[in-house]
Amino acid sequence: MTYVVTDACIRCKYMDCVEVCPVDCFYEGETMLVINPSECIDCGVCEPECPAEAILPDTESGLEQWLELNTTFSAQWPNVTRNAGQTPADADEHKGGTDKYTKYFTPEPGKGD
Repeated sequence: MTYVVTDACIRCKYMDCVEVCPVDCFYEGETMLVINPSECIDCGVCEPECPAEAILPDTESGLEQWLELNTTFSAQWPNVTRNAGQTPADADEHKGGTDKYTKYFTPEPGKGD
C-alpha cells in the first residue's frame, strides 16, 4: 500500500502534508503535489493533515489513475520538503471544486525546495 494525491489537491496545494512527511516523498508540480509511491513508507501521517482531503490510500477503489499520475510526475517534478510559501493565495477558493484535473492540471514542475 501507498498513499496517493488526488485531484482535490489541484489549485489548493496546501503543503501541510509536506511538513509532516518523515521520508520527504512529496514532489511539487505547478498546480498540485504528488507522492512517490516507491518512497512512501505508508505511515499515513500526511492523510489527516491535508485540508483538502486529497490524500488517500491506494487501496481505495478507483484510484488507479492517481497512482499512475503520482508515479509519473514524482519522477519528473522537484522534491519538496517544507512549505516555503508555495501554497497558492487562492487555495481556499478552489477547495472542494469539481473537475479540477480537466480545468487546472498542468504537467509543469513546481519550484521545489
